[in-house]
Amino acid sequence: MRFGHQLKTSLIQNWVYHYIDYDGLKDALNTEYETPRSKDNPKPKRKAWTEEDEQNFVKHLEGELDKVFTFQKVKSQEIVKRIRASEQEVNNVVSQADHAAPGEPHNGQADISLEEDFMLLEEDLSDIIADVHDLARFTQLNYTGFQKIIKKHDKQTTWHLRPVFAARLKAKPFFKDNYDQFIVTLSRLYDLVRTRGNPTKGDSSAGGSQQNFVRNTTKYWVHPDNITELKLIILKHLPVLVFNPSKEFDLADSAISSIYYDNTDTWELYEGRLKKTEGAEAIRLRWYGGMETDTIFVERKTHREDWTGEESVKARFTLKEKKVNAFMTGNFSVDQAFEKMRRDGKKSEKEINDLAQLAKEIQYRVIARKLVPVTRSFYHRTAFQLPGDARVRISLDTELTMTREDNLDGNQRAGKNWRRTDIGIDWPFNQLDPADVERFPYAVLEVKLQTQAGGQPPEWIRELTASHLVEAVPKFSKFIHGTAKLNPTRINLLPFWMPQMKTDIRKPISHRFGIERPGQSKDISTTDLDEEDDSDGEDAFVLQPAQPNPLDGEEGDYNLNIRRLREARDVMEAEERQNSFDLMSQATRENGAPGNSLDIEERIAAGPIPGMLDEDDYPFYDSDSDSEDYEEAKRVGGLTYYRALAKKTLHDTGNAIGSVFWAILPRPRATPIPAITGGMGVVKGIGEIKRFKAPKGKRIHVPVRIEPKVSLATERTFLSWLEFSIILGSIAATLLNFGDRISVYSAIAFTIVACASIIYSLVLYLWRVDKTRKRRAVVYHDKWGPSVLCFMLFAAVSVNVGLRLSGEGDGVGLKMLPF
Repeated sequence: MRFGHQLKTSLIQNWVYHYIDYDGLKDALNTEYETPRSKDNPKPKRKAWTEEDEQNFVKHLEGELDKVFTFQKVKSQEIVKRIRASEQEVNNVVSQADHAAPGEPHNGQADISLEEDFMLLEEDLSDIIADVHDLARFTQLNYTGFQKIIKKHDKQTTWHLRPVFAARLKAKPFFKDNYDQFIVTLSRLYDLVRTRGNPTKGDSSAGGSQQNFVRNTTKYWVHPDNITELKLIILKHLPVLVFNPSKEFDLADSAISSIYYDNTDTWELYEGRLKKTEGAEAIRLRWYGGMETDTIFVERKTHREDWTGEESVKARFTLKEKKVNAFMTGNFSVDQAFEKMRRDGKKSEKEINDLAQLAKEIQYRVIARKLVPVTRSFYHRTAFQLPGDARVRISLDTELTMTREDNLDGNQRAGKNWRRTDIGIDWPFNQLDPADVERFPYAVLEVKLQTQAGGQPPEWIRELTASHLVEAVPKFSKFIHGTAKLNPTRINLLPFWMPQMKTDIRKPISHRFGIERPGQSKDISTTDLDEEDDSDGEDAFVLQPAQPNPLDGEEGDYNLNIRRLREARDVMEAEERQNSFDLMSQATRENGAPGNSLDIEERIAAGPIPGMLDEDDYPFYDSDSDSEDYEEAKRVGGLTYYRALAKKTLHDTGNAIGSVFWAILPRPRATPIPAITGGMGVVKGIGEIKRFKAPKGKRIHVPVRIEPKVSLATERTFLSWLEFSIILGSIAATLLNFGDRISVYSAIAFTIVACASIIYSLVLYLWRVDKTRKRRAVVYHDKWGPSVLCFMLFAAVSVNVGLRLSGEGDGVGLKMLPF
């Protein structure tokens, strides 16, 4: 749909007059007609764009920018005040809960009042979270609107306003507000209220020692438009993981930088990680925060195949920054690196020996394999996890950027140092040459689940991963992507996701999932009235007073009141979930597939393979589409219009002829297969077929799972063919030795079939072994072999029957007797 329509359908009704007047600005770009409209001239030519028109348009644009900037600033300050007020209220209620002596008799009315306070605070915080979400959406829509209208202005008027207006935007940067501070504060407050003043405490790595569990890690891309909404959704279920709660939040605290090593002649670590070969390693140096950080983590990630029974391992130890260069060149020994640790005695001797062994192996590999720094990755990470429970951990990496660290082209980026020092955490690194930096267009969401064997992930996780907010990209790697993009002339094997980088990952909403205000109507509508929302909220729950009880004020009345209160809340939550499921079912019936029906990697045909999809199904901002180019050519007229008309007519005719031909062509038809729900709410089936072509001289690596049983199956298949060929050869030898003249011809036919079968099966076996060894994504299914073999066998039998029926022979054989 056009951006103007998208803006109208996405804006918040209460803020409608504060949005950019996109339609008004678009109308201001149209000058008056030179002659009035008439039947003979329905589309007269417009007057040329003048300097006065430009001044009027810029004045209108400045007014819209000032309006949006002022409202965004006022609303942001309002949210700050509301958060401070809520923080004080939360602290007061939590303090009251803490002062309740656990040994004293329960006061039922007081506890009920305290529970009511927590519930009201939870609703208030949910309302603030909704305000943050709305403000972020407001900012994104208006920023997109300004970019669109400037692009349209420069295209229609040939006056270049973009460079000038970019300076105006910098002076009023309404779009540069960072909501991470809001999110961290709201997460802490919401966690306090949700846990009734008893937040989970403990080590963030806890849970790793549990037995009989299954780890499941999945990676997703998140469009920048959905980042803030996604964070706000997650914080209502998991708190933001803060490693130093006593320190005020600083954006630098969430910065993570990693430098990856590889051999620039063989790129063995890159290819090993890309192909996921058994034992493939990645060696990197990582630090948290700015360049002044003194502690560097030396890490090694080792990939293990599932059939080995082992798990992939990440191990690391620490070094001081000033010792890294000496350690990587072998001038600083492992014993020296762990000498201080042994003196301190904070770790056991076994732990120190294990770390020392790891350090020796890494140092040996770096020196022996001539590994050097090649790629740096930088991002800001927001982690969500219960401090004492690692069963569910979600991390969101934003502002992901990869930079070159090598000196291959003679440019001494790092020199003999282990990292370049001309950049730190000053994203987006505008000082770098464009060839040295790759700014990833999406955020990366990583969901790590540790569930009991046979268990299911939490329901909200399944809904989140099946929503329109994320796009699944299995096995995505920052190291692989950055190395491939920054070395286009040296890397010829590309990851499977590389050709899809130009595809917009935004999708239509498949089911109702997102931020909602307390008491908001469940009907999917943008025209709900405030009065209706207020009445729904008031009627949703009414606390009933407790019945007279002789134990009033004692334990019995307290438990009764608390139980009724919780039962009422459970009923409300159950109704909300049921409404959500009903809406999901409705979306399933309308879209033909449940869940995230437009995921390319995840979708497996719940129906026939679709053809061309209707553009209206995608709420993308495609105002610069082919249709608009055609309309523009129509307005210009002349040769430009006729060229565009011929192109459009030829395109439409070709599509129509192709559709008719494809419909009547005799061909195999896809059989609809019922959808199978996969892990974490992902819908699995046949999927949508898209063909991507690698650039010239490049190859796309498609992940292929190869286990030992694959080789055994290939061998068994060959032995089955060989067994069949031996049987045919035995029949041929019997006919040749004990038959007549006709049997000789039959023996020759069976011998040809047997030899052809042996040769064909041998060649196929060798080809399959070679492809599995190289982990190639080829079609291993034998499409023609069995059919051709059956045909040849039928021909050999026909030769024998035909000769017998014809009565030919040398008199030795018996004639066929009539029945």
